Amino acid sequence: MMVVLTFVLTAGLVAMGCVKADRVRAWRESFNPSAPALPDSTFVVARVVLFGMASIGVFTAFQFMTVVADAEWSDDELSSAVSQATEEMDGTSRFGDIFGDDSGFDEEFATMIEEEIVENGGGGAPQDGVGASAAASNKPSDADYTVQAAGADAAFCVHVVRTPSEDGDYTPPGVAGGAGSVTVPNYDFAVTSREGEC
Repeated sequence: MMVVLTFVLTAGLVAMGCVKADRVRAWRESFNPSAPALPDSTFVVARVVLFGMASIGVFTAFQFMTVVADAEWSDDELSSAVSQATEEMDGTSRFGDIFGDDSGFDEEFATMIEEEIVENGGGGAPQDGVGASAAASNKPSDADYTVQAAGADAAFCVHVVRTPSEDGDYTPPGVAGGAGSVTVPNYDFAVTSREGEC
């Protein structure tokens, strides 16, 4: 909206600068016949000022366009970021909840997907605006997330499979130096993605 308004105002300034001196003198005389005549130098200065302001307006409009472009994701930026984030997350391992409570799995993994995509967005992509919506049928062992971003029309489905890690769970040492009594589950993640909603 600001870009359009700036271009409209700029066009108005250019139009004012293009009005002929004789026409301005005629208008002025019709409103105030007793006013002294304006010299040609006045019109030269007025044109310089109007065209100068129009130039600033054009520059400002392009700056607004750059800011808007940097604030939104394009389909290509999102596609590339999802692809790279999928590669980085696939084959990774993470510790689960120490008490075996998987109630926060969806939210935690959705946040991780969003952060990975933003990190892989590249220099021209925004640093926010990505959302990963968990499917209603998700389970901690098998989950789908629909990824979308502000400004992009494309959507992507990220599929996550969580299995007990081949490296086994982790048991931290106890206070006395022996084996502890608490075991932290360790999981491996297989992550794939495809275009389209889940």
